[in-house]
Amino acid sequence: MKLAMKLRTRLFLSISALMTVALLGLVLGLVSVMQMASNQEVLIRDNFITLDLGLKLRQTLGDQLMIMLNQAPDLAALENSERHYFELLDQGITHENRLDNGHHGFQQARDDYLSFLKAFSNSQEPSGSLSGNQELTDKFNVLRNGLINEHKQALENINSTQRKARERALLVAGSLGLVGLAVLIIGFVTAHGIARRFGEPIEALAKAADNIGQGNFDVTLPLSPAVEMNQLTRRFGIMAEALREHQATNVDELLAGQQRLQAVLDSIDDGLLMIDRQGQLEHMNPVAQRQLGWDDDRLGLALGVALQRPELDEQLQLVLRGGSLERAPDDLSIEVDGESRLLTYSLTPVSHTEGHILGAVMVLRDVTEQRAFERVRSEFVLRASHELRTPVTGMHMAFGLFRERAHFAQDSRETDLLDTVNEEMQRLMQLINDLLNFSRYQNGLQKLTLAPCNIDDLLEQAQGRFLERAHEQGIELLVEIQAPLPRLQADQPQLERVLDNLIDNALRHTSEKGQIRLQARRHGERVIVSVEDNGEGIAYGQQGRIFEPFVQVGRKKGGAGLGLALCKEIVQLHGGRMGVYSRPGQGTQFYLALPL
Repeated sequence: MKLAMKLRTRLFLSISALMTVALLGLVLGLVSVMQMASNQEVLIRDNFITLDLGLKLRQTLGDQLMIMLNQAPDLAALENSERHYFELLDQGITHENRLDNGHHGFQQARDDYLSFLKAFSNSQEPSGSLSGNQELTDKFNVLRNGLINEHKQALENINSTQRKARERALLVAGSLGLVGLAVLIIGFVTAHGIARRFGEPIEALAKAADNIGQGNFDVTLPLSPAVEMNQLTRRFGIMAEALREHQATNVDELLAGQQRLQAVLDSIDDGLLMIDRQGQLEHMNPVAQRQLGWDDDRLGLALGVALQRPELDEQLQLVLRGGSLERAPDDLSIEVDGESRLLTYSLTPVSHTEGHILGAVMVLRDVTEQRAFERVRSEFVLRASHELRTPVTGMHMAFGLFRERAHFAQDSRETDLLDTVNEEMQRLMQLINDLLNFSRYQNGLQKLTLAPCNIDDLLEQAQGRFLERAHEQGIELLVEIQAPLPRLQADQPQLERVLDNLIDNALRHTSEKGQIRLQARRHGERVIVSVEDNGEGIAYGQQGRIFEPFVQVGRKKGGAGLGLALCKEIVQLHGGRMGVYSRPGQGTQFYLALPL
């Protein structure tokens, strides 16, 4: 700290010296200019007073001469003119006395004027021509010439003042120039000294810092004639040595951590592909190598090129920009050692703690056996549904004929049993129909009949179908539409089936005095249709499996658990997606995102 204070003191004194010299020169120049201007103003004003008095005296003398030359001179006017002339002379004499410059031109003019008046009074011909009176003429010429000389002297004084002012200005300019030159020389010497003592060592330290920043700790530190810079250099060297030791420790820790991470990645049962920010393969674990039949020569290739699936590059770029895939991607079909395998995959961004994306991870899972089982299961369900549908339909028809012909009392045990059998047979028929429809959708056998569909009418008609039931349960059923909404190309009966299933679920899981809202709004190039209730909600642990077939959630269960799975298949067949938001005890919202 003490050394730093010394450095600051030197710099402060150097800059202060420059500023002091420059300020002194400026002050001296300003004082000289102001003094010169003041003196010049006084001298010019005094001489202008002399010129003005001399001009007035000459004019008054001319008026007197005209009166004197008149044959009948006006003695009163002549007396007034003489009195005014004396007043002007007194002003001039007072002005000369105030100047005290040894010049008495007005006093001499007074003496000459008195001589002129005396000669005029002694003249025998006062109204005659002056040429006839030589004494009077001589006195007049002396007086007039004295006034003319006084006028010339004032003009000469003014010229002399201006000439002296120019000389003084040149002197001040020369002095300021010398001061500026001195400031320039002192500044150059100071700057050169600072640059020599501090500039070169600082540049060398900056270069050493750049090398350290690039990981090169073998740097040469400069010596300086300044004690302060040597102290800084020594401490910089201590810092570089500490960083070198710290780097060695960190490298060991990083290598150990990388080895642990490598072991973890290699031990995962799923295949992992590490992808950098440019979309190129960085690393693959052994499981991914076995799944894809790859060697390390695929590293460095773009993901779409390596898998020969160009559409993967578009999905990857979306993920690297922070987006997400709207729907589950199709399975990858891979040929490995002459055997066809099916792989499902997911793309996830890898983010830095500060938020920016560093790359992505692709997780691969072999689902060949799972897809084969699902295909067998779907075929079995489809065939079983077909096989069951015919006999059950026949049984239901025969039972209906039996009920028509059997006559039992309304409150009899037989009537209750017949009603129970009828309800169970209807549930069985509904289950078979749901199984058959679900299998048709999963196997791609169900086709859509697309036509223009009005969302407003779709929701209002759904409200009308359930309004009476809602009133019976004490539940408010509302429709909220953010108009205007465009018409969709959709299979309206299928969408009605989805809404009916969702409204039925909401009514079963909403208590009395509850509320159900059917909502529709536009979001970009999609229409969002939702069914929201304020019922019991869905547990967080069950929300991930709610769209799986044969899964039932909530306290009030019924059916085979195919309703929501069938709804999701219908929405996906329209090119949309279906999701759920729910908080236990606060309600549930199912939404459909349908493309325009």
